[in-house]
Amino acid sequence: MKIELFVPCFVDQFSPETGFNMVKLLESVGCSVHYNLEQTCCGAPAFNAGHWEDAREIGEKVLNEIANDKTLVCGAASCTAMIRNSYDLLFQNSSYHNKYRQLQKRNFELSEFLIDVLKIQSLPAQLNAKVVYLDACQALNHCGIKEQPRKLLSMVAGLQLIEMDCADECCGFGGTFSVNAEPISIQMAEQKVQHILNTGAQIIVSTDYACLLHLQSYILKNQIPLKVMHLADVLVAGTH
Repeated sequence: MKIELFVPCFVDQFSPETGFNMVKLLESVGCSVHYNLEQTCCGAPAFNAGHWEDAREIGEKVLNEIANDKTLVCGAASCTAMIRNSYDLLFQNSSYHNKYRQLQKRNFELSEFLIDVLKIQSLPAQLNAKVVYLDACQALNHCGIKEQPRKLLSMVAGLQLIEMDCADECCGFGGTFSVNAEPISIQMAEQKVQHILNTGAQIIVSTDYACLLHLQSYILKNQIPLKVMHLADVLVAGTH
């Protein structure tokens, strides 16, 4: 299958190796991957901050860059949710509305693409570690993604997946929320990390690197023995 890969801003800027692992993973399951070097952002930061005109301009760029014959696979549920749901608000009664509707049918987050579209049954990955999966709010509440990442993690040899208490509570990132309400954001991160520590897990895994980066900042500052990994990094672990 021909797919267009959408690499999130946070991955591109802070963990580019994760983007390469997305390509590696998708190619390993038989996909022909194309990545547009002119790609920038889905427009979510501007949209969530109320700058809809800026978000619309960015969204038009995305729609113009995606080929009509390719499925769009996003490396974060936040990007998927923006394109799948919020573009509807940006492009109502515009010349881009039909183009958006066509893309909406072909837009998937990485884990739901692997499970729901390709119906992957096994992977050669191996990671000997105790892991908790962090449900990103956009994944769980806007895209209905919950079981797909867990099914993929269950395919990784040596990996022990442990569920945490209050798994559906926000980690405190929330985009500009972590800037505008920093004290509350930090408290939410502290609470989330404590829930994770209570499980005895060694690694936090999520579909969304922005959430992981938020928790990682708290973890590093407080010298907590936890590691974060994007789902794509885990799913290629131990492979050549």
